[in-house]
Amino acid sequence: MEQKKLRVAVIGAGGWGYQHARAFSGRSDTELVAIAGRTQERTAKRAAEFKVPYYFSVPELLEKEKPDFVSLCLPAQHTFETTMAVIEAGIPLLSEKPIAYKLEEARALVAKAEEKNLFYAIDFNQRYSIPCLKAKQAIDEGRLGRPVFAHWRFGHGWDTPYLDHPYLNLIEAQCHGLDLLEHLCGPIRSCMAEMTDNGGRNSFSSFTLALRFQNGAVGSFLATLDANEHNRLSQLVEIGGTDGRILIEDNVRSYSFQSTNSDMAETWQAGFFEDDLRSFGRNLDRHLDALIPALLAGQKPPVPARRGLRALELAYGAIRSFETGQRIEMKAD
Repeated sequence: MEQKKLRVAVIGAGGWGYQHARAFSGRSDTELVAIAGRTQERTAKRAAEFKVPYYFSVPELLEKEKPDFVSLCLPAQHTFETTMAVIEAGIPLLSEKPIAYKLEEARALVAKAEEKNLFYAIDFNQRYSIPCLKAKQAIDEGRLGRPVFAHWRFGHGWDTPYLDHPYLNLIEAQCHGLDLLEHLCGPIRSCMAEMTDNGGRNSFSSFTLALRFQNGAVGSFLATLDANEHNRLSQLVEIGGTDGRILIEDNVRSYSFQSTNSDMAETWQAGFFEDDLRSFGRNLDRHLDALIPALLAGQKPPVPARRGLRALELAYGAIRSFETGQRIEMKAD
């Protein structure tokens, strides 16, 4: 018998909310049933595009539509009450990153969901680019050998005028990097930070971290909002081990692996007509390819919300390091 489609509501009518609406409306195992937003024109236009009703009240949406799953795509500085309302209603959910800006809010959300044994996922979608999937596979297969170092670099522009926070870049944009480095290299055990507000935005828009991992590897982390994402190699991930080196360029652009005893490297990049494979938006689709089957099978999320809490804890460790001028020891997740 054909399995009933999962009825999904998307909360958020912004740019990334569009990606969620697109992804859920295009799957064979989900049905987009409603969109909630904050502004009349944009929310109505988005709902009309996907031919679903729209709401400005989340409780009204939950009561009338009774969705099986909710996807939240709101600015994380303003999403605590909405996320908690969905959790309190006992509806499985996916939240965009970051999970929150305040540690006490993130901890409350995760604690309440775990108390209710609720499926609560976070969209750290950079894990699901083809290069990152290949990097994870190579590491899990032991091809890298003993990890020695890891490097993350990400520089792009300032495109979040609706957010205002002194550590905006660290919490909002670079939580991806904190999560991905731990996903690929294991827990971070200590951090030292330097930051600058030379961009003149009343925020520490550029920063660098020195890291030590639990496995003994060291790491460097360089991030800025005072750049241009049109630059080639705006983002770079490099991981070195005793047996090889992994290089990821611009998350979706290319992946390479080279053995320490070889003068030749293996490289992956999308083919000329394979637009979806190099699309950042399609990272979400690949995440859902893992998430939806896990939900339907009664399993845990492939990227649980606790990973969002962990990234925020690492961010606040970096903040303490910068403010005190000391190395901060981080507890294992």
